[in-house]
Amino acid sequence: MIDNIASSALSLVPGSALPNSDSPAKIHGAAQQFEALLIGQMLKTAREAGGTGWLGTDDGDAGQSGVEMGEQQFASMLAASGGLGLAKIIEGGLKVESAKAAAAKDGSSAPV
Repeated sequence: MIDNIASSALSLVPGSALPNSDSPAKIHGAAQQFEALLIGQMLKTAREAGGTGWLGTDDGDAGQSGVEMGEQQFASMLAASGGLGLAKIIEGGLKVESAKAAAAKDGSSAPV
């Protein structure tokens, strides 16, 4: 998931070698992935703050890995269905920055 976020973020860098790097679909995907990452971190922090496993007992390493994978999937699904609304805000900001970068590249003014 982090590799996808990094490549999406890199694709928004002006002058990057990736074609069609600022497409609306890529911007949307990067914003959703970022929100999923934030939600996943919040879930992890909440779980670790409790000090015990989900069932009231300390889980082993295998149980922790399963819970972490479940948290990641839940965070991704939550972000894809609207989540906290952060992806929409981030997407709007990235689209404005992408338009500014495209306008600077073309030498014209960007609509804001």
